[in-house]
Amino acid sequence: MYQRIEGSQWRHIWLTGDVHGCYARLIAQLKSLKFNPYEDLLLSVGDLIDRGPESRKCLALIEQKWFAAIRGNHEQMAMDALSSRQLGLWALNGGDWFSRSSSAEKLRIVELLEACRRLPYVLEVRCRSGVSVVAHADYPADEYRWQQPVDGHRVLWDRQRLTDHLAGRHTSLRGAEHFWFGHTPLKQRYDFENQHYIDTGAVFGGVLTLVQLQ
Repeated sequence: MYQRIEGSQWRHIWLTGDVHGCYARLIAQLKSLKFNPYEDLLLSVGDLIDRGPESRKCLALIEQKWFAAIRGNHEQMAMDALSSRQLGLWALNGGDWFSRSSSAEKLRIVELLEACRRLPYVLEVRCRSGVSVVAHADYPADEYRWQQPVDGHRVLWDRQRLTDHLAGRHTSLRGAEHFWFGHTPLKQRYDFENQHYIDTGAVFGGVLTLVQLQ
């Protein structure tokens, strides 16, 4: 469930919000930031795929040495759909690109989604400025602890903490300097204390948020 990254191995570390198939936009932003794949690391908060035009290219990023990701609910939906051979729910949520792919492309996509089964739910990034914890929707506890058992479904899907924040009912998270989440598309990045929500709806016409962690 957990993976740890030591920031000392990298010059700069960047974190992207939900990409959802917007591959060209992501690459363009990395170029503008002068991202160096030999020295820098890009992290994903999950939901690389679905809805956007280049989901297969986004999914293939998991094979790059300069890239690391946690699983999002859309990767989980895709894996569950292939396991059950019931593609309807995935297709309704933006996964129809799979059915439109050629036979050869489908084989490649299945291979990549099988590799997604190794993606963690929670990423601990030990940067020079402190510890950042990355999870797709929420870290369902009051305090972060390495290898602490948490509900994986809630990590991928739970919006209650963000809903409470937006309604003025704030809750704190302890155990790390920063917590980074995606999942819920917002008009702009939302921050409360050490909690940050960076899905800014790139696939719906919003911006693709990239944050420099180191």
